[in-house]
Amino acid sequence: MRKALRWLLALTVLIGTLSTAGAATAAQPEATGTSGTTSEDIKDRLLAIPGMSLIQEKPYTGYRYFVLNYTQPVDHRHPSKGTFQQRITVLHKDTARPTVFYTGGYNVSTTPSRREPTQIVDGNQVSMEYRFFTPSRPAPADWSKLDIWQAASDQHRIFQALKPIYGKKWISTGGSKGGMTATYYERFYPRDMDGVVAYVAPNDVVNQEDSAYDRFFAGVGTKECRDKLNAVQREALVRREPLEKKYAAYAADNGYTFTTIGSLDRAYEAVVLDYVWGFWQYSLLSDCDAIPADATHATDDDIWNSVDSISGFSAYTDQGLENYTPYYYQAGTQLGAPTIHFPNIEKKYIRYGYQPPRNFVPRSIPMKFQPSAMRDVDTWVRHNAHHMLFVYGQNDPWGAERFRLGSGARDSYVFTAPGLNHGANVAGLVTDEKALATARILEWAGVASSTVRSDPSAAKPLAAFDAKLDRRDVEREPALRP
Repeated sequence: MRKALRWLLALTVLIGTLSTAGAATAAQPEATGTSGTTSEDIKDRLLAIPGMSLIQEKPYTGYRYFVLNYTQPVDHRHPSKGTFQQRITVLHKDTARPTVFYTGGYNVSTTPSRREPTQIVDGNQVSMEYRFFTPSRPAPADWSKLDIWQAASDQHRIFQALKPIYGKKWISTGGSKGGMTATYYERFYPRDMDGVVAYVAPNDVVNQEDSAYDRFFAGVGTKECRDKLNAVQREALVRREPLEKKYAAYAADNGYTFTTIGSLDRAYEAVVLDYVWGFWQYSLLSDCDAIPADATHATDDDIWNSVDSISGFSAYTDQGLENYTPYYYQAGTQLGAPTIHFPNIEKKYIRYGYQPPRNFVPRSIPMKFQPSAMRDVDTWVRHNAHHMLFVYGQNDPWGAERFRLGSGARDSYVFTAPGLNHGANVAGLVTDEKALATARILEWAGVASSTVRSDPSAAKPLAAFDAKLDRRDVEREPALRP
C-alpha cells in the first residue's frame, strides 16, 4: 500500500488462503452496468465529472480499471486558495453493485487489486491516495493543510462526485493508517458511508501514555521467542562500534545521508530499537525459528542481517524518510506516536530511546502537536459508532492501543484474529466472528441474501478468491509506522 524501499520484502500471510476457495477465480464475463450504463461508457461518465482526468486505463478480466487525477482544494475551508491533483483509482465492476472506498493512508497503488470487503460484496472499488504523498501534493506545500479533517474532506468530495454514478451502498475500508483514515472519515462525515471496515487501526488517545505497548511486549508470543528477539536487539547495541562501521560503508555505497535525523549514530539506534516491534508487526510466531538462537556468539553479519531484514538500515536515512514525511508530520501533529521501554537492555547502551516524529521531519517544516485530535475521534467512536467493524491481530503491536466501543455504539464490533499480525483480516477470525463480520458487511452493502439475514453463519464472500487480484500480503515496511 505504499512505495517500498530497496530491501522491501513481501511476507505472505496465511489468512489469504483462508478467505474462500484457494484457487484463482475463473475469468468472469465483462462487467456491465444498469440503467443504460455499461462498462463501455463508464470512462466517459467518469471523465465527465468536473476536475476528473485520466492518467491510465489498465485491463483486468471482468473489470475496468482506471488511474485518475481529481482536482481538490488545498484547503477545504477556503476552496478558492489553490488546488492540487489527487490520484485515485477506480476498479469498476457494475454500477448495480455496491462500492468500497479504500485508502491505505499513504500512496495509492496503480496495480489492479481488490480489498477484502470488495471481494466480500463483489463490488466496485475506489482507492484514494492520501494528500501530501507524492504526486498528490500541493506545490508549494502548505503543511498546515495536512490534517485528518482535510483528508476526510478529500474523501467526502470524491464520494460526492462518484455517488451519482455508483448509486448503490458504499463501504469505506483501509488497513493500518488506512483503517485510521476510514475511521476519521466516518467521524467527520457520518452520513456518507453505509458501513466501515477498519483493519488494525491504532488509536493513540493520550500520546504521553504508552504503557499498553510495554505490557504487550512483555507477553506477546512465547517467552522463548521474546528472549531471542531481545537478545539480538541488545547485542546489536553492544556491538555498536563495529556495526556502525559496517553501516557507514553501507551508506557510502548507496549514497545515503543522515541530515534529517541528525547523525548515523541516531539512525543506527533507531533501526535497532525498531527490531522487536518490527518482528511482531510483520511476522508470525513460527518465524521466530529464523532469529539467531545464540546472539552472544552470533557473527556480526548474523546480527546485521537479522536487524536489516526486519527493521531495514535504509529506513532512517534521508532517502528512506523522504517519502514518509507526511506520515511523520501527522504523527507529530495529530496521530501521536508510541514510546516504549527496553527493560532487557542496560541504560548505558541506549543513547536516545524512541525518538519523536519531530526528528524524522525536516526542520524547515514547522510542527505543533494537537492533543485533542485523537481524543475527539475516540470519544466519537465510543458514543456514536454505527455500522463499524474493527479487526485487529492478536500479535500486532499496533493493536495494543485500539478503538473500543461504548454504550452509544450500534451494530458495531471489535474483533481480534488469533495469532495474526498487522495483516489480520476477516478471513483470519474465528469461525463465528468471521461469519458474523461477513454477514454484517453484506448487510451494510445491501447485498445480504434472506438466508444470510436470518442465519449469519451462512455468510460467505460473494466473489470467488482471485489469487492475483486478492493478494493478502503484508508488505514489510522499513521503520516503525502503521
